[in-house]
Amino acid sequence: MASRSYGQYCGVTTAVELIGERWALLIVRDLLVGPRRYTDLKQGLPKIPTNILSTRLKELQEGGVVRRVPLLHCGLVYELTPYGRELEPIVLALGRWGFAQMGDPAPDDVVTADSLTMALRTAFRTDAAADLPPADYELHVADVVLRVHVDPSGLRIAQLQPAGRPVDPRLGTQASVVDDPDLVFAAGPGIRRLISGELTPADAIDQEVLAVVAGDATLLERFAQTFSIPLSAGAQTLEDPLTTVV
Repeated sequence: MASRSYGQYCGVTTAVELIGERWALLIVRDLLVGPRRYTDLKQGLPKIPTNILSTRLKELQEGGVVRRVPLLHCGLVYELTPYGRELEPIVLALGRWGFAQMGDPAPDDVVTADSLTMALRTAFRTDAAADLPPADYELHVADVVLRVHVDPSGLRIAQLQPAGRPVDPRLGTQASVVDDPDLVFAAGPGIRRLISGELTPADAIDQEVLAVVAGDATLLERFAQTFSIPLSAGAQTLEDPLTTVV
């Protein structure tokens, strides 16, 4: 647990002391995708100092959130404990909440395989998927390539690039990659505007936010239905001046 205490007897206080230190929640985010070696975590969080990563991992282990275990063909890896995995709906909810204020990326902002995987899981709409036929997508964002399978039973994502991440079949995070995808497309960070509903798939193509590489381009409409975080009226007016109604 973090050495600093807020000195309050409260569940929120305890939660913040466990995962509220800088970088801790992003380590949890990446471990929600699957087990990771120390080097994988460092590559996925390129701006974290190595001493801070080591400290946060130690704190998360002491708090019962993370454990270090051997994994076949991978050696020792870090993974979330059952207690740590209970954070998944909280992390997804935080992602949806923060989505409204993301804005445009800074020049040095990066998209990693794990952050993009969790972004798709955050935007995934089980209700829409339940009413649509299955689909296989291959999504390219910079040097990240994901294979995304959607069917009424849910969502499965396989990270094709960068390769070499540990795979734990117990977690069910890897989709089987056998057949060719139904749609292959490339996108930049502006894909956020498609997910938010600010752009239609046709507009996204016209504005070069994304490009169809192969497959059935009409499936972009289905992708936009399945991965969606509409901006709420409250989020759209957060920058408005405060007004008082009497």
